Amino acid sequence: MTLNSLLILGMIVALYLANSIKILNEYERGVIFRLGKLLPKPKGPGIILVFPPIDRIVRVGLRTIVMDVPPQDIITRDNVSVKVNAVIYFRVMDPLKAIVEVESFNYATSQLAQTTLRSVLGQVELDGLLSERDQLNRELQRMLDQQTDPWGIKVSAVEVKHVDLPENMQRAMAKQAEAEREKRAKIIHAEGEFSASERLSQAAEVIGQEPLAVTLRYLQTLTEIAGEKNSTILFPIPVELLNFLKTRGADSKDGENRSD
Repeated sequence: MTLNSLLILGMIVALYLANSIKILNEYERGVIFRLGKLLPKPKGPGIILVFPPIDRIVRVGLRTIVMDVPPQDIITRDNVSVKVNAVIYFRVMDPLKAIVEVESFNYATSQLAQTTLRSVLGQVELDGLLSERDQLNRELQRMLDQQTDPWGIKVSAVEVKHVDLPENMQRAMAKQAEAEREKRAKIIHAEGEFSASERLSQAAEVIGQEPLAVTLRYLQTLTEIAGEKNSTILFPIPVELLNFLKTRGADSKDGENRSD
């Protein structure tokens, strides 16, 4: 071979080797197919060699993927139609399984999340859907993680973001909340009336033991009203006061008769 041929051959080999150099980031792994067969371990991160057309590389990211689950029409256990959307957090734990076991793990996880969301939330009542979010999120995460485990996918969290209620259901729930508050107000008012009646009963017993106590109460009330000086007061004379004066008058007459 001539020198020119060797030079050309060397340049071709250099270009081939330069084209075979691949750089993978820290969060990436390279799944290598050599002549169609999967290599036992993924490559990366850093500099790796991929020899085309013998080798074919598929890059797989290991970072957590945040996927929005589109709103799903769900009929709850008590036959209420709602729309629910959620967000799912997952990452690839085994790049080989993620590429070999499923055609597109992103699309498969999204579809699985939608069907699981409908099946799980369709088994609970509306009140449970609104009040037991944490429990439902854990159940969704457990079921999705169990089903995606053969694909090398780890579902770390599922969060139900929004529950869209029909307008008539919103009005019904507002009426229910208003009725509940009125119920509490009436109960509190009744308890106050009961406590007041007990106090009045005790006060009546005290006044019954000492008739002049009601007279003192009248005078105290008169003093409080007169302190404002902005109204005319018509104050009735208590019967107990008249009886007291009558008794005092009778005692005075008896004393004079005895003196005579």
